[in-house]
Amino acid sequence: MAAAGDRGGHDSYRSPLASRYASPEMCFLFSDKYKFRTWRQLWLWLAEAEQTLGLPITDEQIQEMKSNLDNIDFRMAAEEEMQLRHDVMAHVHTFAHCCPKAASIIHLGATSCYVGDNTDLIILRNAFDLLLPKLARVISRLADFAKEQADLPTLGFTHFQPAQLTTVGKRCCLWIQDLCMDLQNLKRVRDELRFRGVKGTTGTQASFLQLFEGDDQKVEQLDKMVTEKAGFKRAFIITGQTYTRKVDIEVLSVLASLGASVHKICTDIRLLANLKEMEEPFEKQQIGSSAMPYKRNPMRSERCCSLARHLMALVMDPLQTASVQWFERTLDDSANRRICLAEAFLTADTVLNTLQNISEGLVVYPKVIERRVQQELPFMATENIIMAMVKAGGNRQVQRFLEEEVCPLLKPYESVMKVKAELRL
Repeated sequence: MAAAGDRGGHDSYRSPLASRYASPEMCFLFSDKYKFRTWRQLWLWLAEAEQTLGLPITDEQIQEMKSNLDNIDFRMAAEEEMQLRHDVMAHVHTFAHCCPKAASIIHLGATSCYVGDNTDLIILRNAFDLLLPKLARVISRLADFAKEQADLPTLGFTHFQPAQLTTVGKRCCLWIQDLCMDLQNLKRVRDELRFRGVKGTTGTQASFLQLFEGDDQKVEQLDKMVTEKAGFKRAFIITGQTYTRKVDIEVLSVLASLGASVHKICTDIRLLANLKEMEEPFEKQQIGSSAMPYKRNPMRSERCCSLARHLMALVMDPLQTASVQWFERTLDDSANRRICLAEAFLTADTVLNTLQNISEGLVVYPKVIERRVQQELPFMATENIIMAMVKAGGNRQVQRFLEEEVCPLLKPYESVMKVKAELRL
């Protein structure tokens, strides 16, 4: 049987999220290379801080660690893990193999969660940094569409039954409003992420107190220094062995809420496609159906709905995990978190990429819309009066909403929306 690190190609299962849907940059963020390279970076930061605070660590040892951050022998690590049944110690040994002079100070005073949990928090933060510009870009594209269609009257539906008129642009603003709430929520959770820091086996920092001979001020300085090196403004004051798994609930809750917004938007588009009032982009060579090639199926919107359901369902994992963490921690969180955290961000990444594609190519059919409006107008009011009111009202509401609520929210993302996101440690 092949080692875990050897799996790949066409003879083994690969998640469609990675192989088919998500962007390369998001897949890289959740890759083994990024994860284990971050472990090594954390060991380096710890050693640098410990040296600064007076522990007997040499510049030569620090330089040796720096020089081997990317020199990861994944086969050796997999073989070590098969023997030790412990992924962190397997990578401690693998790192030590290429850093023999620094071997004695790698992971000094730390526990597995020092690299495991802190790496997860770094990845979560950086994953939000990939999603936020993408979401802002979708909002911007839909705002352009809303302005273009601000005064095009269309039949409004309640209970999916004909109601009063609205405008195509005003309806689009309903979608934008939900996504703006998602943008604010994702930014809030991202900014509120706290580093686990340097806490030891049960959160008491006992091993570090021993290293620094009871000097609690140096232990607090160590925690602060590593937190700052990792780019976090603050760390948890209190932890068990892990950071509280309530954080994972917060993270996946806002992603699930984004999934709900996308599902609603794409369901509306699918229904409008059936009415032939609007449709998503349809490529020249695209085939709607193998048996019925004339069909113009809204397959991008359908994909978004399909994946959004998965994204919404994933929040149940951290809810249950947080509820069963006994005392300072249990290990039944580990396997679950390896799956749900990565899948949530890869799924969110996919739906945003797809929704951007949809929003940049929405096609409206005014004649179809007008015909449906004319069919229903006799049941509503005098044609000239209601048409004039809707045009004026819809245009005014769209303009005010975009100027007062959407533009200020998008301003911080103006530069990042135009460039590809860069990963950082």
